[in-house]
Amino acid sequence: MRYFPAFMAVEGQRVVIVGDGELATQKLRLLARTAAEIALVARRPAPALRDLVARSGARLIEAAFEPAHLAGARLVFAASEDEAERRTVAAAATAAGAPVNAVDLPDASSFITPAIVDRSPLVVAIGTEGAAPMLARALRARIESWLPEGMGRVARLAGDLRERAHARIVDPEARRRFWTDLFDGRWRRALLAGDAHGADAAFDRALAAADVSQNAGVGRVVLVGAGPGDPDLLTVKAFQALQEADVIVADGLVPEAILDRARRDARRIRVGKTGYGVSTDQRMINRLLVTEAEAGRLVVRLKGGDPFVFGRAAEELAALAEAGVPVDVVPGVTAALACAAAAKLPVTQRGHIRQFSLLTGAAKDGGLPSDLDWASLARPGHAFAIYMGVHAAPAFAKRLLEAGAAPSLAAVVVENGGRDGERVIATTLNDLGDAVAARGVVGPAIIYVGLDWAAAGLQRPPSVEVYPSVSHAWRARDFAYGLYWTAG
Repeated sequence: MRYFPAFMAVEGQRVVIVGDGELATQKLRLLARTAAEIALVARRPAPALRDLVARSGARLIEAAFEPAHLAGARLVFAASEDEAERRTVAAAATAAGAPVNAVDLPDASSFITPAIVDRSPLVVAIGTEGAAPMLARALRARIESWLPEGMGRVARLAGDLRERAHARIVDPEARRRFWTDLFDGRWRRALLAGDAHGADAAFDRALAAADVSQNAGVGRVVLVGAGPGDPDLLTVKAFQALQEADVIVADGLVPEAILDRARRDARRIRVGKTGYGVSTDQRMINRLLVTEAEAGRLVVRLKGGDPFVFGRAAEELAALAEAGVPVDVVPGVTAALACAAAAKLPVTQRGHIRQFSLLTGAAKDGGLPSDLDWASLARPGHAFAIYMGVHAAPAFAKRLLEAGAAPSLAAVVVENGGRDGERVIATTLNDLGDAVAARGVVGPAIIYVGLDWAAAGLQRPPSVEVYPSVSHAWRARDFAYGLYWTAG
């Protein structure tokens, strides 16, 4: 961030606006909603500006600008219609040590003003660091339409009740959960509906529930699917869990962009699992979840994709159940479906693919899973996705070919699906191992066998890499013909 967002106290403080036209009118209209003592320096104020001064209670100084006008200023707005004068005012403010905003001159400004949604005391500020002010305005319009007018009343009443609630709820984490539940539940809805009696009853019930939770001393765990890595593919419920978490226990494959959506003050613990590399022991993860929950915390166990698809969720659920820790599950977009969508590759195709399976490419001993039905997998009409299969791709292809699968069977590798660095490689089962090695695929990746764009009546996307390349394929064919004719 080039600009650090902050709210400045201006109640009773001197704020100076310099200008006499439309720019000064816009700034005064904005500042008139504050409790600042506003002074407007204007040589010849426009009629609309003069009228606004009278209505806002601002002090009008009808004179050419002088640096002395900035004495004691908490903030300065250089809003003249003349750019040279805006720069003069900005230089004088800087010399006086006063923060200054020179309209449309970021190089001369020490702060910029955001687009503002005002539901005082609830205020939302949206900034783009001066890069795209129209985008900030468009977002403000959306938030204005979404945020009920009564939200200001909710915020004011929360302030009035704060001391009462905090005297009763001592534990800081219990307090945070109390307010989260209050703002998400019946209390907020009753206030927005104008039902003061219902709001009072909801507040009392929330206090009583907080007492029970505080005395119980046990938190809970939420198993959350983070999806394939694109923050925009988080479910609403997953986002809410991240916002409420006291502790986040995240898999190594969960990108920072997902964790950026969480509460800033939530403690983050990485428990990396790398295929054929250093990994956090699952028993250690289980103990960590139990320990944090027994300390009364809300723990989010954040897993890539969906927790119930090769996510070891069953082991964690069993450990938590044995310890008496309550658990919720928030499903995520599993990698097989997300990567297929990124590659625009349908996983079922009417008249062609009626069965689609999810397989793991690794067993506990590091080899291939021993209980796969290779004959069934090799049968026409059966497509499948292989998780964690990059290392095992050559062995997988070999077993499938031995089971009778056609060497020309389509195979597609999607690496970093839905993330930066996404690659899609189209090949055949016969060339799968070579494709993974030649293209340097390291993962995370999903391998699809039996799926093809042409079979679904689709054109292969132009961004898809083909292995071997067309020219390579023609050279191989010509070489084979040469051998045939030489032998003949």
